[in-house]
Amino acid sequence: MLQNKRMTLTVKRLKKVMANKNGLINIETASRAAVEEKIAAMREGGKIHGGIMRDLKQYVKPGMTGKEIDAWVRAEIVKRGAEVAYDRLDDEFPGAICISVNDELVHGAPTDEPLSEGDKVSFDLDIYYKGYYTDGAFTMLVGNTGSPAVKKMISVTESAMWEGIDQVKPGAHIGDIGYAVEKVLRKGHLGVIENYIGHGIGKTMHEPPEVPNYGKRGRGYRLVEGDTICIEPMSCLGKPANYVDKEDGWTVRMKDGSIGCHCEHTILVTTDGYEVLTVAD
Repeated sequence: MLQNKRMTLTVKRLKKVMANKNGLINIETASRAAVEEKIAAMREGGKIHGGIMRDLKQYVKPGMTGKEIDAWVRAEIVKRGAEVAYDRLDDEFPGAICISVNDELVHGAPTDEPLSEGDKVSFDLDIYYKGYYTDGAFTMLVGNTGSPAVKKMISVTESAMWEGIDQVKPGAHIGDIGYAVEKVLRKGHLGVIENYIGHGIGKTMHEPPEVPNYGKRGRGYRLVEGDTICIEPMSCLGKPANYVDKEDGWTVRMKDGSIGCHCEHTILVTTDGYEVLTVAD
């Protein structure tokens, strides 16, 4: 998620927005052909997306700069037949991918600073393919060494993401996802980021419903077959307070200087469960 779009809506208002906002598809009222077109395009785009992220994990090495990595990602997006989603923003982001290092939580603008052995780095990527967006993120340690606490944070945050994903099925509530994510993060003694959240995705990069990383079971929007959402837990080793760096206007940093973590997948609600779209073949 590149933007912090807080849409806090009741279910009734949410359905009205989904039905009326230009460009959005209301799954409950759309034609079967429109839904199938969306799913087919997002499946293809998701495989491209997943392939880039898989290869990126192997590509990153100590000594590389954010701008070098960004150039590689941009070239890969184009080579694989997709478009750089961040170029389509009204306020153009200075890169093809968000690269957030150490105390940077999300939305990190690529820089000329080399990555060091053991640095924590989070990558957040949107791509645009055949009229639809997909979104995903992962966090890793650079090189072969790193803090055990950071390794554990990454592992716990990934587990929280998958626990949230496992709640997805028709009729499930958004609160079921948030409850599951938060429970894992708190059990792992991590700070839970609440002011940046997941979201719906499709014709636009951010759509209803909002998908917080906290919540109560049985509350919020009920998922429908054909919905596509992004589940993206964010955590930290310290206190969850954060701020936007005034220097570049994009990078979100932890106020206490602690390490932040971000994981994300784009998920399709299927007949009886879910499909993770942003994975490679």
